[in-house]
Amino acid sequence: MNQKIVYDFTKFTTTDYIGYLSCVIWFKGCNMRCQYCYNNDIVFSKNGNYSLNDILTFLKNRVGMLDAVVLSGGEASLYDLTAICKKIKELGFKIKLDTNGLNLVLIKKLIKEKLIDYMAIDFKAPKYKYKTITGVNKYTQFINTIKYLININFSFELRTTVNSSLLDENDINNMINTITNLGYKNTYYLQNFLQTSSNIGNIQKQRDIKKEELIQNSLTIQWRN
Repeated sequence: MNQKIVYDFTKFTTTDYIGYLSCVIWFKGCNMRCQYCYNNDIVFSKNGNYSLNDILTFLKNRVGMLDAVVLSGGEASLYDLTAICKKIKELGFKIKLDTNGLNLVLIKKLIKEKLIDYMAIDFKAPKYKYKTITGVNKYTQFINTIKYLININFSFELRTTVNSSLLDENDINNMINTITNLGYKNTYYLQNFLQTSSNIGNIQKQRDIKKEELIQNSLTIQWRN
């Protein structure tokens, strides 16, 4: 718990776990290289700035003031989160995991031990663009996680970051069809690409997606930002 694997933490947010006052723990490193990712400093960081013990010290002083803790990154599932989740739960907080969904072994373990309450999973791209956009050929692992969560009726959301130079209307409709056929019935969140000073793929903001061309009758679709 003394190893510095946390790049940073956000002490207060009302938007990262809807309905709960939360903090966000940003774990360093990632097993993807998504072109649109603007957290490149976190992704490529070799050294963290905080240990899990530092986070626990902070959380002990926020009991009664915060409702929940969001584990994000980078990619939080690079690490065995069992011990820290147990400590967080002992303090009475809910836990949300933000993840790319590739570490199904860990996800199953956390759910079985009742250590997470909610998940937000990034649906990066359709199968035929997955490796190009993420840098890894692990679409099947992602789909297996979605199938598992649907099968056990776990509470989670799917979300996609949209930059039209990477994903167009046909791609998004393909993704909508994919998750609908899997039995996903929750809201599907689409979030606009944010132009920042840098991102992994050095891409720029492109045209807006034509929302009227997206499939509307199978899922509730909500745009963020």
